Amino acid sequence: MKILVTGAKGFVGKNLCAQLNNIKSGKAKCYGNLTVSEVYEYDVDSPVEDLDRYCSDCDFVFNLAGVNRPQDPKEFMEGNFGFASTLLDTLKKYENRCPVMISSSIQAELDNPYGESKRAGEQLMFDYSSETGAKVLVYRFPNLFGKWCRPNYNSVVATFCHNIANDLPIQVNDPNVTLRLCYIDDVVDELIAALTGDEHREGKYCYVPVVHEVKLGEIVDLLNKFKEMPKTLGVPTVSDGFEKALYSTFLSYFPKEKFIYPVKMNIDPRGSYTELIRSEHNGQFAVNISKPGITKGQHWHHTKNEKFVVVHGHGLIQLRKLGTEEIIEFEVSGDNIQVVEMIPGYTHNIINLSQTEDLVTFMWANECFDPNRPDTYFEPVK
Repeated sequence: MKILVTGAKGFVGKNLCAQLNNIKSGKAKCYGNLTVSEVYEYDVDSPVEDLDRYCSDCDFVFNLAGVNRPQDPKEFMEGNFGFASTLLDTLKKYENRCPVMISSSIQAELDNPYGESKRAGEQLMFDYSSETGAKVLVYRFPNLFGKWCRPNYNSVVATFCHNIANDLPIQVNDPNVTLRLCYIDDVVDELIAALTGDEHREGKYCYVPVVHEVKLGEIVDLLNKFKEMPKTLGVPTVSDGFEKALYSTFLSYFPKEKFIYPVKMNIDPRGSYTELIRSEHNGQFAVNISKPGITKGQHWHHTKNEKFVVVHGHGLIQLRKLGTEEIIEFEVSGDNIQVVEMIPGYTHNIINLSQTEDLVTFMWANECFDPNRPDTYFEPVK
């Protein structure tokens, strides 16, 4: 399938083209039998003759070209209606009746220059379909967000992500305003589904099925929480689709100097223990380093469960159920990655069997350490 994307350098276009090219190269294999042989990328700075060439043999058109913030309101109609007209005329010139998608907006319902230009573009598509019999797909997108969206332009989410990530001020006029938002990955998946006729449609309009309704103040609170995560070692609630998507979006606006940050290493003669992640709902994750010949642990928990994974070195993990004498042993090595469960009610330890190498162990606990209620009780395994 040969696909033409107009507005290819815009926010949606850039994300869509990236995934279409992943399909073309065989890197994205999650779209069934869909094959892409060419991705024709066209934008405002492309040679005009390219449009003729692309329209002559493309099998599907995504028309994402448009104007959002012109200096002159008249440019709305020229950019959102005029180019669509040129595109359809070019398709007709080559008698190409392939499906055509157009990105409209929920603002098409409004009586302002932008909304009027979007409605005109929609009607142009419907008229084209009636005239030629070509399939058209008109998407009235709500507010979109995700990586590569231009800040300080027409997306409040992009602006807030950029400013908060870069320690710049933001202005919130009404935190109780509810936004209807679509995440760019969901948009791209829907558009790719349209290539095989699996678009979501209601009446004459198509839509992205995953929509988030979130108050502006809630978005700001989340972004401020994300900003503090390098200090708190927190992570987002990944089971919440919106929070997960917003966090990924927020990270995409990080300045390069924030790509790396220090964590506190708790060092003593036995080695070190460094907490890496603290999660409100999913416990904590740390890396433990034991010096040669050192034994660590020798304690048990009522409720806390830990998972030990040795990733480097050679060690021995021992467990003994309280009140019994049987010792359960597991010899572990970074050459054979395994997970060993630290069972509640069992005292346990980890011994570095090497006399020359450090023993490096990843440790996950189902609760974050609370110094006021540590649930950790000293008891030698033997």
